Amino acid sequence: MEKLKPRIIRLDEVDSTNEYAKGIAPDVPEGTVVVARRQTSGRGRRGRSWASPEGGLWMSVVLKPKKVDPRLVFTGALAVVDVLDEFGIRSGIKWPNDVWVDRKKIAGVLTEGKAGQYVILGIGLNVNNPLPAELRETATSMIYLIGAKVPLDKVLERLVFHLNAWYRLYRARPDLLMVKVRERTFILGRIVEVSQDESSFVGRAVDVLDDGSLLLDVNGELRRVVHGDVSLRPL
Repeated sequence: MEKLKPRIIRLDEVDSTNEYAKGIAPDVPEGTVVVARRQTSGRGRRGRSWASPEGGLWMSVVLKPKKVDPRLVFTGALAVVDVLDEFGIRSGIKWPNDVWVDRKKIAGVLTEGKAGQYVILGIGLNVNNPLPAELRETATSMIYLIGAKVPLDKVLERLVFHLNAWYRLYRARPDLLMVKVRERTFILGRIVEVSQDESSFVGRAVDVLDDGSLLLDVNGELRRVVHGDVSLRPL
């Protein structure tokens, strides 16, 4: 299977790299990467805002897989975990699309697309960007963990490298991809709360199934979770 050959489009400022990538997706080859120094309207899942000041890595990749399913988001999360490991930072996946370090969020992944045409994989990784005081209890950045600035271009290079490898595995053997997802999902065995629209429930995270859904033990009853926000309960 051929590797992606990324063309990197660099922007000083944009509302959202995902929105920009969606606008050019029909006319650019698979693997095109959009990177911005700043986003003015960065967002995460369910339209939530994502602070995107200069210093972070804000990027989106145009993908054109033959088939799309929810497991695609894990390629981005796994790539982030690999990059952080290279910089000496141990991290894990918080289902379905966040990467955490020591109970704090450091990255988020978002997939959006147009059925049968393209998927945009967006990644926001806190690298050298300072965090507002109100976020420092729940989020972190590579510069805080390492104690020095990190070469942003090097992070981008390594992230594209690892994303390429995981995307190739996703297309060839998604079952093997899910094996790696389970190994790196740190909430398994933990008590979590799942919020879905107006309701929520608490259970123990048991497994990430082959289709990408989360399996919970809720008072002795196994429940499959396809979507929702997961938060850790106090130990």
